[in-house]
Amino acid sequence: MKLLDRYVLRNLLEPFFLCFFGFITIWLIFDLSDNGPDFIEAKTPLKHVAWFYLSQLPQIILLSVPVALLLSLLFALSRMSRHNEIIAMLTAGRSVPRVMYPMFAVGLIATFVCMALNYEVAPHAEAVRELLHDQLTKKKKRIKEPMLEGHLFKDRMQGRTWFIREMKLNSEELEGVHISQQDTEGNIVKKWYAKRATYNPEKKNWTLVRGMIKEFSQEGDITATDDFALGMRVMEGWDETPWRIQSSQLDAQNLSVPELRDYLQHNADFPATQLAPFHTNLADRWAFPWSCFVVVFIAAPLGIVFSRRGVLAGVASSIFIFFGMIMLRYLFLALGKGARIDPLLAAWLPNLMFLLVGLVLLYFRSTNRDFPTLSFGRRA
Repeated sequence: MKLLDRYVLRNLLEPFFLCFFGFITIWLIFDLSDNGPDFIEAKTPLKHVAWFYLSQLPQIILLSVPVALLLSLLFALSRMSRHNEIIAMLTAGRSVPRVMYPMFAVGLIATFVCMALNYEVAPHAEAVRELLHDQLTKKKKRIKEPMLEGHLFKDRMQGRTWFIREMKLNSEELEGVHISQQDTEGNIVKKWYAKRATYNPEKKNWTLVRGMIKEFSQEGDITATDDFALGMRVMEGWDETPWRIQSSQLDAQNLSVPELRDYLQHNADFPATQLAPFHTNLADRWAFPWSCFVVVFIAAPLGIVFSRRGVLAGVASSIFIFFGMIMLRYLFLALGKGARIDPLLAAWLPNLMFLLVGLVLLYFRSTNRDFPTLSFGRRA
């Protein structure tokens, strides 16, 4: 790395870390002011409070990095412009894109960091936050695993309807199971009752413990009964898995990339409108981190100015464009989740649109041309 690259990188990273840790501190102060009295009233141990906030950091980092990068780019470039350092670099033979090489590198690194967080850890933060907050403020000494109670699941492909009294998320065991088998006309032909059902992922079968099996005729009369109140029965050939059963009640926004893929694979028989939020969120898991890279193309051309008068206009324009990109992102995501547009288009189109805007701005700046403006007429 050459000397000028190190100098540009240092001018960028110093305000970036100040902005980044500033956002984290502000979030922590505001959240403590909101939840602190609840923790004090519940006499929550300090280590549990620390764990509560550590679990939220991935999501806060994901939201803070693009804004911190935007503000640090504007600050560093406008300061270098005011001191005529950009002009000196251009006079020395460097082009505007070449000056921005370190900024592109930082944007790519920030993109990959956000992509790693958005893959699995950050999507779980909101669900974990609600669970931990409820448990910590209710003076529960042990943090229990999340539970799903009174859950109803229907397998349209196999015609089976499951009712589960209680199950732990990410567990292979179900408590209080009631399963109904229907024929093609919707008539119940068989029912299984069990105190507990356990899934074996290796053999891909279910074991029903301490229950009963009843068979019905077309008229609804009981034709056969198998009572195993003190035993068990093994069910072969069932496609349902604990993950598929619990996933029907999960929020797409809180699922990681592997969980979204599993949901779409196991529930492919669901209507397209019901699957649209999951397809959209899956695409957004990969698209959103690239806003860090797009920010560089927006902020850098507007942050580089050749007159003191243009600094404020460039900063204001870049901030306006960035928040326009955020608003457009949420708009397109809503359209994608509502099955109005293709999920891939909903996730990637805002980035592509503003990347094109950034490339146009970079072209005008690198060729030393004035940015296009709206003109409503000239003075006589």
